[in-house]
Amino acid sequence: MIVDIINKKRCGQELSDNELDEIFLGYLNGKVYDYQMSALLMAICINGMSDKEVFHLTKVFVESGDILDLSMISGVKVDKHSTGGVGDKTTLVISPIVAALGIPMVKFSGRGLGFTGGTIDKLESIPGFKCEKDETEIIKQVKDIGIVNCSATKNLVPLDKMVYALRDVSGTVSSLPLIAISVMSKKIASGADKILIDIKYGDGAFMKTKEEAQSLGDLMIRIGNSYGKEVRIIFSSMDAPLGYAIGNRLEVLEAISLLKENKANPTFKELCVDIASNMVSMGKNISLAEARSEVLDVITSGKAYQKFLELVKYQGGNIDKIKIDANKKDIVSPKDGVIKEIKALSFGNLAVKLGAGRSKKDDVINPNVGIYLHCKVGDKVRKGDVLCSLFYSLEEENFEFDDYFKIE
Repeated sequence: MIVDIINKKRCGQELSDNELDEIFLGYLNGKVYDYQMSALLMAICINGMSDKEVFHLTKVFVESGDILDLSMISGVKVDKHSTGGVGDKTTLVISPIVAALGIPMVKFSGRGLGFTGGTIDKLESIPGFKCEKDETEIIKQVKDIGIVNCSATKNLVPLDKMVYALRDVSGTVSSLPLIAISVMSKKIASGADKILIDIKYGDGAFMKTKEEAQSLGDLMIRIGNSYGKEVRIIFSSMDAPLGYAIGNRLEVLEAISLLKENKANPTFKELCVDIASNMVSMGKNISLAEARSEVLDVITSGKAYQKFLELVKYQGGNIDKIKIDANKKDIVSPKDGVIKEIKALSFGNLAVKLGAGRSKKDDVINPNVGIYLHCKVGDKVRKGDVLCSLFYSLEEENFEFDDYFKIE
């Protein structure tokens, strides 16, 4: 009985392989309902899972659909994943950098989860950009231009797609084992040789402390090792939004600014360089210092931006048609002082309220709305200075900003 399995996990007991198969494959096949799976996910979120459960459920996820064979693409395939955060548009920058340095880039991305934006939502905010591709198209594109960034193919870990959407609206996004299983099953099924994971922690991340982030990283490494995959972990803070832009089209424009003009929020740029350097180090088997030098060169030379343009054109997008078509409201500083804190979670929730994220799994994203920060932590401001601009499409609301910035 499904209810017995749910109750067993509710009581904190370990589920057997057969029990995990019964409820998760039952959900995949439509024999277990959303409300039953939601109850199990909440029990997992509260009580956790053993390594034995995690390893088996990862196997169930991987084998729920196709496993991509990238052996016909020469070179070491290095994949990247971020656990998500407010304003995290690093994939838009990192993928073309890595591809411009000759490492084949096959990047599957997802949609927004909770208060974080999804890379697919950002890419689809580029007019005409197509994110759906089958395996044959993916292979051809990587052979042609060395890079593809798309949704996972329809039958790549289909179980994760179903559970992922349900987690988003059932309060179970932050479960450490569910995050690890979701991420690693997709990376394993998508054929990556090596994997770089950017795990975020802090106010605007699912992992609130570095200790939680380290536990997640250790679990991901153990999962990867069980499949013979090298997994490298980077930890980054998400106490403040990453970069200046929050919202899909705004974030695309910020990524373009870094690639095209080498202009960016310094924290955002440094993280992109750090992640890309690690990926190049893994892909070319060179030192991190050598890789960093190559990464910086490919940005300043404009080669990374040209690779981004190739990607967008190949997938039907039109950079020239990107524009923000929304109402704008500036929020000003109520006093002189120094920016001590910019609360990532508050801004993430505001972005969802504006329409840049999803509160229900069938919500439609508005690509134009969001927030643009005009300051960063540590900046001095004077009374009346613009702290941020809101881009919104609904009737103007009384946005309260007492809890967003800490100015002393």
